[in-house]
Amino acid sequence: MPIELKGASRAPAGVAETDTRVRDAVAEVLADIRANGDEAVRRYSEKFDGWSPESFRLSAERVEEIVAGVDPQVIEDIRFVQAQVRGFAEAQRAAITDVEVETLPGVILGHRNIPVGAAGAYVPGGRYPLVASAHMTIVTAKVAGVERVAACTPPIRGEVPRETVAAMALAGADEIHLLGGIQAVAALALGTETIPRVDLIAGPGNAYVAEAKRQLFGAVGIDLIAGPTEILIVADETADPVTVAVDLLSQAEHGPDSPAILVTTSEALGREVIDLVDRILPGMPTRDLAGPAWRDHGQVIVAADLAEAWRIADSFASEHVQVLTAEPRDALTEMRNYGALFLGAGTCVSYGDKVIGTNHVLPTRGAANYTGGLWVGKYLKTVTYQEVLNPRTSAELGRVCGRASRVELFEGHARSGDIRAARLDGTPAWLREIGVELPSGEAL
Repeated sequence: MPIELKGASRAPAGVAETDTRVRDAVAEVLADIRANGDEAVRRYSEKFDGWSPESFRLSAERVEEIVAGVDPQVIEDIRFVQAQVRGFAEAQRAAITDVEVETLPGVILGHRNIPVGAAGAYVPGGRYPLVASAHMTIVTAKVAGVERVAACTPPIRGEVPRETVAAMALAGADEIHLLGGIQAVAALALGTETIPRVDLIAGPGNAYVAEAKRQLFGAVGIDLIAGPTEILIVADETADPVTVAVDLLSQAEHGPDSPAILVTTSEALGREVIDLVDRILPGMPTRDLAGPAWRDHGQVIVAADLAEAWRIADSFASEHVQVLTAEPRDALTEMRNYGALFLGAGTCVSYGDKVIGTNHVLPTRGAANYTGGLWVGKYLKTVTYQEVLNPRTSAELGRVCGRASRVELFEGHARSGDIRAARLDGTPAWLREIGVELPSGEAL
């Protein structure tokens, strides 16, 4: 049986759970924007962000001016990171191929991977400018072949988030709107007088943005419904306790609801990590977020062996799983429920968040049990086609179609099969009854 050295005082919300106040507030805003378009969008932008410019969309000239004002080192770093994201996304896209096979004589079945026509990229702001989210949503969409990417990010305390806008521009956004929150997601999903609707919206956000995406799903596609950031570390006695403690806190600083969990085979390591976290936290500038996250959602669990550790880790289906063991690649075969794996001491979740090239928009709250995160394939529609070139095969399929359809009491479907089977079987009785005779030996 595992030993819990530190338990969570609060259980994280499930993937389907939404605060009633959030749900009702979002529903009210969406209904208003559906009815009143730009006027409502402007009203909520003024209310929530104190931002009501003549146009939310930044002109090409204004974008150029903003980018020119960003520190050149920041621009260089943005270009570097986007090159990593683009390179991995291109490799993913190359792995997605169209298919065409002949399954029976003259029967051609296939599928094509077609990018959505327009995508919305939501890049959060608020307390911090989340520049990296621009790379993840816009670069990936463009590699997929999306023609129009409309990107939204909120102003920060009434100011333009210059670095975020620069990242959006360098990523290839076709439109950049300084607009955030529910109103941004609603404008993208529903369309307004000045913001044409999109087909799919991707990107993280706060509880209100996540709930808006949930309520709008169906009217628009979404990447996933994300909750607070999660980290789970699997470690054995070979792990460095300082690294474990620092890496747990690196993700706890995302917010007070962010679970930070250690599953280890070493009780001594677990106790040392708890002590180190308590010593490191007071000196963290983000302790107001990381402290409550560790207090309420931090866990340290001691497993009897690695086999049990893998089972425990899988049961959490965590967004990020970092593996600090003697043989970290064992996780590739031993685990199945996670958003992303980070193998060995040379990497960390922060690399995935900021620089390494894999996507950081990942499933949370147990959603990793059934889905992965945002990737180039999310922007593609895999659509099928079929063609029957051999008349005899078509007739044989018609016979089976007729029988199968009548089992299900779909007479209309059956008759579509019958007229193709007529090449072999002659005119069906139901056609003769109305005086129609098919040409002998010919299928329609």
